[in-house]
Amino acid sequence: MRSLAPKRTHDGISRGPLPSQSERAVVARALAGALLAGKWAPDAMASRARRCVGERRRWLAELALVVWHGYAAAPADRPRELAAFVAACAPFERALAGERPVRVVRWFMAETAMGATPWPVPALPTVADLGRLLDLPIGQLRWFTDVRSLERNAPDERLRHYRYRWIPKTTGGVRLLEAPKPRLLGYQRVLLRRLLDPIPAHPAAHGFRFGRSALTYASPHVGQEAVLRFDLEDFFASVQASRVFAIWRSAGYPEPVAHLLTGLVTNAVPQHVWRAAPRPCAAGQLAAHHRLGRHLATPHLPQGAPTSPALANLAAYRLDRRLSGLAGALGLTYTRYADDLAFSGPRRLARLWSSLEETVDQVAAAEGFRLNTWKTRLLTAGGRQQLAGVVVNQRPNVARRDYDQLKAVLYNCARHGPESQNRAGHADFRAHLRGRVAWVASVHAERGLRLQAAFDAIDWA
Repeated sequence: MRSLAPKRTHDGISRGPLPSQSERAVVARALAGALLAGKWAPDAMASRARRCVGERRRWLAELALVVWHGYAAAPADRPRELAAFVAACAPFERALAGERPVRVVRWFMAETAMGATPWPVPALPTVADLGRLLDLPIGQLRWFTDVRSLERNAPDERLRHYRYRWIPKTTGGVRLLEAPKPRLLGYQRVLLRRLLDPIPAHPAAHGFRFGRSALTYASPHVGQEAVLRFDLEDFFASVQASRVFAIWRSAGYPEPVAHLLTGLVTNAVPQHVWRAAPRPCAAGQLAAHHRLGRHLATPHLPQGAPTSPALANLAAYRLDRRLSGLAGALGLTYTRYADDLAFSGPRRLARLWSSLEETVDQVAAAEGFRLNTWKTRLLTAGGRQQLAGVVVNQRPNVARRDYDQLKAVLYNCARHGPESQNRAGHADFRAHLRGRVAWVASVHAERGLRLQAAFDAIDWA
């Protein structure tokens, strides 16, 4: 409990108790709202500030003048930033340290506005505009943004917006699928289509983008003497809410709107879900497992939300720009597909392997990511060079073993019936096979035609 005893300052004058940090923040926020709620001129700003605290005091005119000089125009998209600026101003500091307490007697509700944006995103200058975009009342909007952190702590499943499923990785360890429930899923799809699609990712990014694919990711590396492949650890979970908030702010959305948008697309995993996570058997993976737990405990991009891939690409923009520049300086080619990074070039790349890995690791760490160094692979022309399922030695192709396996499955489906080959229990085995055939055809047209003929020979009746 804060002491109410008078404080003795350096000048020997006894004064009242100093306000707490939370009390200072309340007064600063109220004054920032008053300064923003009208004409951006020192006299008008000082007048509103006096009405805010209910007194005519000299320091308020000084404060208004300092703020006016600090901002050429009213920062209507940055009320929180302005409140922090007010709290750090000398007139405000002197007033709160003085003998007479500063109390808020009137709150001004200043409307926020869009900031500068380089992209054709829809304008959402206020929280009410965001509610109208999603057809949500403000109360329900705040519920879906989880401002009370119920997802993390509430014992009742009905209070949560996500369902969870642990999926084992083929290389060891686990990943968590965080699937939004239908209503939140619908709102996230609106945000993806209306707000995120107009924002371009870096040209080196090929995952989760219109007109890009695993094939476009791999094709620039065809025919290279050496290919170096890296993997990022916990790609989605590594992107924390602060970085997502920065993306929305870069798009021009004011702080209150960006705060709610961040809540709609990030999630903190309930404690009981993490306690149920399978622990890895390999001792070397325990450190990575604990890092995953720390990421999941704080708001992050959930793997399973439709907005996460686009936001992860935008969060990796600086990473892609720096690695593209590094590759260009070394005479190499760089592309990225989600968490897979690929460099390719002449034979000397094999000699650069160790130093390049160290540099890429440092760049990734500086940009908030981490390399899975044990997954780094050097692929030379003497062996199979495969990126995201595409073989790139001489031309884009699928691995011979994968092609032969799929051809055998199609042949056996035609001979013994499709149910005899659906060993994995796919709900729509026909669509599953059609998708695999289409993938091969997109990479190698001739092989795709042969597989399509085998698929057409199956009697699905």
